[in-house]
Amino acid sequence: MSVRFTILGSGSGGNCAYLEAGETRLLIDAGFSARQIRERLASIGRAPEGLSGVLVTHEHGDHIQGLGTLCGKVGIPIFANRLTREAIEYKFGTRLEFRVFETGASFTVGEVEVQTFSVPHDAMDPVGFLLRTVAGNVGFLTDLGHATKLVLERVRPAEVLVLEANHDLKLLQDDTRRPWGTKQRILSRHGHLSNEAAAEVAAELAGGPVRHIYLGHLSRDCNSPELAHRAVAGRLAQMGAVSIAIENTSQERISPTLVLGGGTVASG
Repeated sequence: MSVRFTILGSGSGGNCAYLEAGETRLLIDAGFSARQIRERLASIGRAPEGLSGVLVTHEHGDHIQGLGTLCGKVGIPIFANRLTREAIEYKFGTRLEFRVFETGASFTVGEVEVQTFSVPHDAMDPVGFLLRTVAGNVGFLTDLGHATKLVLERVRPAEVLVLEANHDLKLLQDDTRRPWGTKQRILSRHGHLSNEAAAEVAAELAGGPVRHIYLGHLSRDCNSPELAHRAVAGRLAQMGAVSIAIENTSQERISPTLVLGGGTVASG
């Protein structure tokens, strides 16, 4: 069975991805408007009505913007931990169909095993995911201030990894629009990964099965695709890990679909 994986968009203003394994169809986060998510799914021949569920990493707006409208109208189950569910219900002021999990637990949605783990970020109870399928594993590290030993071990089995590369340190420090307090939050151990920090995570995982890394959650103002790619690719090149494909994501457009199957990862 082949597995198809598409980043519908990723950036500091919106994040959403799609995984299809047989008849199981999942969104990971829903950080665009419901209309945008529907349009982006339509561009790959899919619709919200066919979704098996939405996995939510945490309650920040760039990860749940379209969740209330999308899931409320269609009745799509939302998989989140208790504190994230409570924050979402408070934000939208309505009750949605939740499947609550404990952080650190594993559960199955159709043909996908979902492993959850805690990540350090300034949200109620943020999590990362390792999605296990018969064709390969996909890891999600989209918002975290630093990569703990637990985080690294949990995503080590991933062939495909979505890895935050939020900012370039110098661009963030020189930015005149962000107050010092905001910069401190971003740079903190519960903030966001810099390009350099993302490069170190990639280097730590390079000896494992990872073959494709998506660089996600890039800041519009304090980063660029070129800087992020150069930092991570340069660090991997120093190690001789040149077989790992590195791809920048975009908030404005979807990424080419990856097809996982038979031990391979190919563009589709």
